[in-house]
This record gives sequence, C-alpha cells and structure tokens, in this order.
Amino acid sequence: MNPILRQGDVLIIPSDTSATGTKLPHLTLAEGEVTGHRHRISNGEAELFERDGVLYLKVLSPTAVLTHEEHAEVTIPQGDWEIRIQREYSPEGWRYVAD
Repeated sequence: MNPILRQGDVLIIPSDTSATGTKLPHLTLAEGEVTGHRHRISNGEAELFERDGVLYLKVLSPTAVLTHEEHAEVTIPQGDWEIRIQREYSPEGWRYVAD
C-alpha cells in the first residue's frame, strides 16, 4: 500500500476504493485562500472526481506530479487517492488550515 502524501495543507491518502463520483474538468486539488496559488496536477495522466464533498484522484500514468508555487513537488504513484485538507482546532472550533 502507498504511504500518505502531503503538500502543505493537502493530504493525499491511498484509497482502497476506486475513485468515482462527478468527474471534474480540472486537476486542481485545492486553491490557496490567501495567495490564490493552486495545488494542481501538472504532469502525468490523472482524473479528479467529487463525491459527497470529498475529492478523489485517480492517477492513470505510472506517476503524476503535484505542484504548488510555495512547496516542493510531490510525485504521486499510480492508483486511487482521497484528497483531504488538514484542519486545526482553535477555541472557536475546527477550521481548515489556510495555505
């Protein structure tokens, strides 16, 4: 099984179920709320799906490359992945980590 991967606040988690749902017309996993920078697949063949508010990535080529203007590239192996955004707790409650 593949390890959990991370780029900034984006977690890329191996999924034992096939990536399904509504196929999205882009490969942007997350957009920065402050800078407008994007975590996106820039190399390799992949498809991105959304189901019940969760993103799923299917990497079709042997690898795909995740890029972001402020982080090192991450190579994602072929397979099915669930995409999550890290959250942190504050006295006001849980909130998403801003990139």
